[in-house]
Amino acid sequence: MLQAAGGRWQRVADLDLGTLRQGLASGAIGLQTGPLVIRVLCRLPSLAPYLHHAYAEHPVTFNPDFTDFDVEVKLPANLRRWLRPQAVFAVDGVEPFEPLPLEQAPAFFEWGLNWTIAASCHQWLMLHAACLERNGRALLLPAPSGSGKSTLCAALAMRGWRLLSDEMCLIDPYTLQLSALARPINLKNTSIDVIRRFAPGARWGPATYDTAKGLVAHLCPPPDSVSAMHRTAPATWVVFPRWAQGEDALLTPRSPRQTFIEVASNAFNYSNLGSLGFSTMSRLVRACSTFDFRYGSLEEAVEVFDWLSEQAPDAV
Repeated sequence: MLQAAGGRWQRVADLDLGTLRQGLASGAIGLQTGPLVIRVLCRLPSLAPYLHHAYAEHPVTFNPDFTDFDVEVKLPANLRRWLRPQAVFAVDGVEPFEPLPLEQAPAFFEWGLNWTIAASCHQWLMLHAACLERNGRALLLPAPSGSGKSTLCAALAMRGWRLLSDEMCLIDPYTLQLSALARPINLKNTSIDVIRRFAPGARWGPATYDTAKGLVAHLCPPPDSVSAMHRTAPATWVVFPRWAQGEDALLTPRSPRQTFIEVASNAFNYSNLGSLGFSTMSRLVRACSTFDFRYGSLEEAVEVFDWLSEQAPDAV
């Protein structure tokens, strides 16, 4: 087990729900996700069961000496504490969003944490993309909403690929190594049923209805992905997926120039990093094999990516 000056690290699942709830209520909980430690304060009844289930394998400690962020999910100070109650997300004492309905508090925690990382962690080049690892090499799946990126990421994670993240790639600008977060995978609407059929034994967080994105549910990360989230992996493939109903799986090479433009448009902090962002993006595109990928079947898609993972680095 990891050790910290602030206390002993253990799995979230090793805590009983009452102890976790008390730790959250007092702001004593330090939750580790990949290279980041987040202090979580919450007295709402729904977040403790969610973390206990969805983050069961993640390391946790009490009263850590250092945290990257202090996150709080709480009731508002106005009448919405009682009348049609709402939840507020705060990070380091700042409330960057409008409140959401109280029943959306667990999903709000995930969305708020995504924003917090994207807005603050400029030690990495951060891409809006799913990323996974197989045979020691990392796959990046940058794509706009509706492309099937998260659905494909979930399918691969359920079939032996190590989940790094479904939402953002953290790329070291000097080594092009990807760090892992291995947090729950955010799925929406029809994708939820697709993955339930594809991986009937998967574990899920609660469904959240009537969000701005419709029906949302978070797929729990595979335990093996969480236990290995301290391992980085070199960027090897950049693949732009696109779901196409009824079409055969097709992997098509694309030009580095086209890839650079589109990957840069999917970066959270390309401009923030200035010349370092440009050089990192240039080296990333040169280092990776780049493709477009159209698919109409998850089973076929997994076969294609499993084949890709078995190829020698210079074979495709």
